[in-house]
Amino acid sequence: MNSTANTALSKPAASAATASAAAYEGTVFKIIGAISFSHLLNDMMQSLILAIYPLLKSNFALSFGQIGLITLTYQITASLLQPVVGLYTDKHPKPYSLPVGMGFTLTGLLLMAFAPTFGWLLLAAALVGCGSSVFHPESSRVARMASGGRHGLAQSLFQVGGNAGSSLGPLLAALIIMPHGQHSIAWFAIAALVGMVVLTFVSHWYKGARLHAKPRARAAGHATLSQGRIMFALFVLLVLIFSKYFYLASLNSYYTFYLIDRFHLPVETTQFYLFAFLFAVAVGTIVGGPIGDHFGRKYVIWVSILGVAPFTLLLPYANLFWTGVLTVIIGLILASAFSAIIVYAQELIPGKVGMVAGMFFGFAFGIAGIGAAVLGHVADATSIETVYKICSFLPLFGIFTVFLPNIEGARARKAKAA
Repeated sequence: MNSTANTALSKPAASAATASAAAYEGTVFKIIGAISFSHLLNDMMQSLILAIYPLLKSNFALSFGQIGLITLTYQITASLLQPVVGLYTDKHPKPYSLPVGMGFTLTGLLLMAFAPTFGWLLLAAALVGCGSSVFHPESSRVARMASGGRHGLAQSLFQVGGNAGSSLGPLLAALIIMPHGQHSIAWFAIAALVGMVVLTFVSHWYKGARLHAKPRARAAGHATLSQGRIMFALFVLLVLIFSKYFYLASLNSYYTFYLIDRFHLPVETTQFYLFAFLFAVAVGTIVGGPIGDHFGRKYVIWVSILGVAPFTLLLPYANLFWTGVLTVIIGLILASAFSAIIVYAQELIPGKVGMVAGMFFGFAFGIAGIGAAVLGHVADATSIETVYKICSFLPLFGIFTVFLPNIEGARARKAKAA
């Protein structure tokens, strides 16, 4: 009787334990969806800064060099702090740092809405950069934890949220900020508050997932590669990030000015062209992760960076119609590289998920910031068209992909056979 009672009592406990384990095992799409939505909000708010450059240029009588300095301040703040945050949280996880990071973005937006001088604009950009420095490495870690082994898919879904948010920024800027002025930026603080609520939920899951994963053995890495080959592979990946993000700086920061200068379009119309490009980036991101899971990240990197070169080389000589078409094609092809590079690097250095994510997000942000500043000075000294002619050769750096070790060749062949 006692044995039967004990058995009966143990069943609910076992069921509860099973249900609890299920919340952290497999591909947890509700968490990936939540972190992707948060990424959408985060990057939408950040892209507002890029989208309102014509407004800020007019309000504060800024030069192209000062426009580049705003981007540099934001990107450098994020890039210097991201690897530090990632390395620290690898050793000392802080699940609830995510909503705190979003709080920095909230503060930066409010400051930008009411900034009286150029100096205050730089401080606002720095605060938004601090928010990114916490959000990106930690949320990338959460995406990997919730992936259930489908790392490319999870990273792509996470990335597509950010890209979709980046594409929405110019559209919302054209519809809300441009007609109503600088102070209307404050309305987007509501999005930051929503993000803080969602990220608190994600942080609660993250804390539970860590406790659930503690007894597990750490996944084995690619032990067949020597330290020298790993370091060289990381160097090649950073070269590819340089070519991708230096080129993207020309489109993210100066595409609207290029359209105004060359085709004499009104500011509002240029925002829709920028939206089309950024939306294409969001669509392209979805494809890269699953293809990388199936065929291998190296092949995705090959096609994404080197494959876009013919289109970038044509862009400076295209008419308005083909400029729109080519930038959409460039966005679609170039977008898939980053999630593939992140997952590839995380598999090169297992157990350092946060540090790797922080290093690559940070380097990407830093290169984009330096690129924006350098290209701004080039535009001031020459012309916007010259900037696009110079940058058109950058994707040719994709040839360096040949030096990456094919660490996933065997797994990719098995996936194709299945």
